[in-house]
Amino acid sequence: MLKLVIANKLYSSWSLRPWLVLSAFNIPFEEVLIPLRTPESRGLVLEYSPSGKVPALIDGDVDGDVTVWESLAIIEYLAEKFPELAIWPRDVKARAHARSISNEMHAGFQAIRQGCPMHLGARFATPPLTEAMRACIDRIEDIWSEARNRFAGSQPFLYGAFSAADAMYAPVVTRFDTYQIPVREATRAYMDAVLAHPAFEAWRAAALVEPWRIPEYSDGHTPVESFI
Repeated sequence: MLKLVIANKLYSSWSLRPWLVLSAFNIPFEEVLIPLRTPESRGLVLEYSPSGKVPALIDGDVDGDVTVWESLAIIEYLAEKFPELAIWPRDVKARAHARSISNEMHAGFQAIRQGCPMHLGARFATPPLTEAMRACIDRIEDIWSEARNRFAGSQPFLYGAFSAADAMYAPVVTRFDTYQIPVREATRAYMDAVLAHPAFEAWRAAALVEPWRIPEYSDGHTPVESFI
């Protein structure tokens, strides 16, 4: 049985990504949730992940177990383990593009990540957008537009059907929504598709009933609506 170690669903963008892939593709797994920022957090995570960070995937179906950490590495492992599932797009050009933009997400866009942390429990007024944040927003919108125009056809996700690339960008979708970032009409349509995906709706429903709160995730932002 696969075991996925994650943190608070309200805040943990890195945990969301592989969880969405597992859920969207109906891959059975056991969830282990370790709350962030408690005195015990790091020690508990180190029992599963050598990096001391989440997410981590433990594959108990392999002799001696296999441990994989980092969201994108976990997704790649799942794609290899379940080749019958179109976790990455089947088309070679689309797959190359999807992997490229997913790695770009994994490595970049720090300004929007830091300025607008993932927070599913509230909606905030749009913060002042720095030049670096605007550059991130513009690049992300261009990525989504190119992928959908080239590969999606009439379907709602980046490459038509939901894929690993959509999972990698899902936390950014939530940030744009939570902080009411002004976006293009086509961007909003894509965001709405991700937010309405059953796997994401299940994640959010669980997030909203969690007992843990981290006030620092709201620091510097003006709440206009609360869901918790």
